Amino acid sequence: METLKNFYNKELLEAGCDEAGRGCLAGPVFAGAVILPKDFYHPFLNDSKQVSIKKRYELREIIIKDAIAWGIGVCSQSEIDELNILRASILAMHRAVESLSIKPDFLIIDGNRFVSYKEIPHKCFVKGDSRFTSIAAASILAKTYRDDFMIKIHERHPEYNWIKNMGYPTREHKEAINKHGITDYHRKSFRLFSTQLSINFEEK
Repeated sequence: METLKNFYNKELLEAGCDEAGRGCLAGPVFAGAVILPKDFYHPFLNDSKQVSIKKRYELREIIIKDAIAWGIGVCSQSEIDELNILRASILAMHRAVESLSIKPDFLIIDGNRFVSYKEIPHKCFVKGDSRFTSIAAASILAKTYRDDFMIKIHERHPEYNWIKNMGYPTREHKEAINKHGITDYHRKSFRLFSTQLSINFEEK
């Protein structure tokens, strides 16, 4: 595993930003923004997709405790439908940066698309969450806070098993949509119903 870099520019107060839930069929998109000390190190810190659930939550507590500043931004499923998922993801990152207690000098963004926020300079990095500590930390916060939200709404709609699939387009989730229809938490602008799955149900 490649060692994460602690910063892009050592001289600037730098915030890393990342989102979680972009490819889901249900629920909001969450984003994290984190300013870490330049010498921050934790051996388990990495892109949230590479970290076990248990370690993600352990890391979240460490990040919250040791970060210079951290913030979470959310863009609801209705906003996703109105804006499209790319613009909603960027808006969630803007909201995460807005919620920081300290204004950063520079933003480093996971991915290849971003819109400048309040004239704070930024740079995008493909797979940035596996390259920089602050982006990895932001990915951990975004993922765990989004999972918390999905677990909570699972209690209202257990038939979709969001506690397991977290709103992602698993076969189980798609079959539940075909069987039960959609909820207010589903993204109506996404392709939610599968013709093939509905044919399979009819054949049974």
